[in-house]
Amino acid sequence: MDVRPLKIPAVKLVTPKRFGDHRGFFEETYNRDQFVTAGINTVFVQDNHSMSSEMGTVRGLHFQAPPSAQAKLVRCGRGRLFDVAVDIRKGSPTFGQWVGEELSFENGRMLLVPAGFAHGFMTLEPDTEIVYKCSDTYAPKTEGAVRWDDPEIGIEWPLKPAEIKISDKDAVALHLSEQESPFTIEDAK
Repeated sequence: MDVRPLKIPAVKLVTPKRFGDHRGFFEETYNRDQFVTAGINTVFVQDNHSMSSEMGTVRGLHFQAPPSAQAKLVRCGRGRLFDVAVDIRKGSPTFGQWVGEELSFENGRMLLVPAGFAHGFMTLEPDTEIVYKCSDTYAPKTEGAVRWDDPEIGIEWPLKPAEIKISDKDAVALHLSEQESPFTIEDAK
């Protein structure tokens, strides 16, 4: 397993070893001992699986506030997606900045998104599946969202806005500057 910190070091790109032959491949997508050895001590308690039938579907930017904050380990089960994490920890030197990576069935890469980050993705192929682990269970009363096209964040989504499909709920999310983040950099220490 290869673990590489991104431009915002708290977010990590994880690439499991894939063993393949003429029949296909095998890979361990999660092994607690290997993650701990790599310095990732997050305990995951819930797995989620989502499918988006249309290319250009954007889901996010979502988060859960304390006491139900979630870290996520995200991978693509089928297709291709652009996965994004936005630092929303007040006091962080990277507050309001984003990182993004293409995750696909082919490349097998995963993104580790810590608590204190808003998370979202854009599908780059039809029938794309996202599979992810969460460090806390779903708690609707603590969920929040940041607008996917917040100009102050400036995410460089791979597809043009005219090609994007978004839920009514995500379309009315507030910009980051219009809300008080429930996270501080001290929470992450």
